[in-house]
Amino acid sequence: MKASSSAAPTVLISEVGPRDGLQSVRATMPLAAKCAWIDALAAAGLREIEVGSFVSPKLLPQLADTADVVRHALRHPGLTVMALVPNLQGAQAAAAAGVHKITLPVSASAAHSLANVRRTPQQMLDEVRAVLAWRAEQAPQLAVEVGLSTAFGCTLQGAVPEDEVIALAEALAEAGVDEVGLSDTTGMAHPAQVRRLFTRLRAAIGDKAGAAHLHNTRGLGLANALAAWDVGVRTFDASLAGLGGCPYAPGASGNVVTEDLVFLFEAMGVATGIDLDRLIAARAPLAAGLPGEPLYGMLAEAGVPRGFVPATRIPA
Repeated sequence: MKASSSAAPTVLISEVGPRDGLQSVRATMPLAAKCAWIDALAAAGLREIEVGSFVSPKLLPQLADTADVVRHALRHPGLTVMALVPNLQGAQAAAAAGVHKITLPVSASAAHSLANVRRTPQQMLDEVRAVLAWRAEQAPQLAVEVGLSTAFGCTLQGAVPEDEVIALAEALAEAGVDEVGLSDTTGMAHPAQVRRLFTRLRAAIGDKAGAAHLHNTRGLGLANALAAWDVGVRTFDASLAGLGGCPYAPGASGNVVTEDLVFLFEAMGVATGIDLDRLIAARAPLAAGLPGEPLYGMLAEAGVPRGFVPATRIPA
């Protein structure tokens, strides 16, 4: 899948497997295996990787070595190293480790927010404001984004009113967050809803409208990604081999598969900057680090079609 010229990427695929994926499995991947996996992802052309989470190791022992993973990932020039943080303490630890960007989980569902971070959405908004005030004084180089969890529905609460989602996004943007994305945490979204909510988000907060974080729980992940693309979304979270979900949202299994999402865009003529052969090869260190863990993805099973010419032309 090599070619003699290169195309500038027009969409950003943000790999979240090393955080969202690993927090959702029982086994703990050894540090060396995590580093090898991140090396393979970077070699494939991923430009942004969420490498872990700065949370209490009592809650997520799978991610207790995130600071070490960050230090390794920083060896890759041009790679944006991200981490999830639930609070100011986590933001400070992430900055000390050297991450470029942090993402805070703010849930639009009160029930999910209490289960996930033990705070109400309003309390999380106050926590985000505290993080932003600290950033202004101590870490102005640190990018801060929020993924609005359960934006499309919640397995604990049920329907989440869209007006509440947009109002929360507006409050976060006004507080000074760099980007606010929408997360289909529970895999309940459908394309019409995705189009409608992202259209409203972009109208409400303009260029602060961020990524689409979509799950494939009910088989609509790629359809929802295409719907988001159609209304202007240009950043998408995905997880290699579909690893992950949400441990605090019952039944929320299955992130969008990175390989399948990249193939979707490349087949449409949309350059991702990612080499599909190397991306599929990155499944090997993942499988080695988590032996026996189910891996998903249609492209890895079926293969790249004969004669396929990707939009991203990797120099020979």
